[in-house]
Amino acid sequence: MLTKDSLQFLDDLKKNNNRDWFQDNKKRYEIFKKDYHQLVSDFLDVMKPLDPSLELLEIKDCTFRINRDIRFSKDKSPYKAHLGVWLSSGAKGANRSGYYVHIEKGASFIAGGFYSPDADQLKKVRKEIAFFHDDLEAILADKNFKKEFDGFDINESNSLKSMPRGYEKDHPAIEFLKLKSFTTSQKFDITEVTQKDFVKKMSQKLIVLKPLNEFINRALDTDEC
Repeated sequence: MLTKDSLQFLDDLKKNNNRDWFQDNKKRYEIFKKDYHQLVSDFLDVMKPLDPSLELLEIKDCTFRINRDIRFSKDKSPYKAHLGVWLSSGAKGANRSGYYVHIEKGASFIAGGFYSPDADQLKKVRKEIAFFHDDLEAILADKNFKKEFDGFDINESNSLKSMPRGYEKDHPAIEFLKLKSFTTSQKFDITEVTQKDFVKKMSQKLIVLKPLNEFINRALDTDEC
């Protein structure tokens, strides 16, 4: 779990997102960073026995830099006022399906699946869905999955208006094939973060996504696009 001091640091950073304030509060940041890494370590301790594909992960593979990439952003705030935990079997920097925890005041959530694949990866996943949509439908219909997650996250930016090239419009998996990302999520209140059972509770929810991650990653591991 994170301490209340760490959550307060994020809250203060959001209100004072500039380099001068950050430098003046460097000691607070170092304490926050240590707390952040401990949270990741706790997640790894719980999740590794549940998903052996995560066994080789280290803390550095699952964290994000606090500095924002502002080169192509209208928002020039230099720092992230949230933290994320990313657990995936791929090497750091490699985009694969995995588990994610996002902690931010008013916008905290857990998620899993495959976000923003490149063109070749998207082709592979769509091909897997086209041929094995029964497998995917069974995963999404599982009672444990449905208890925690409401199918894929679908919105206008995440879904094509028409069928992707090469697929018939009456394909039984039409709604899945239109997707550009394959993620699902569940919100939680940031006050839960400081509770002793936070990591265990969230891990029990996240591990429900293991079959989905395996389905997507087996598509990515194929040689054919």
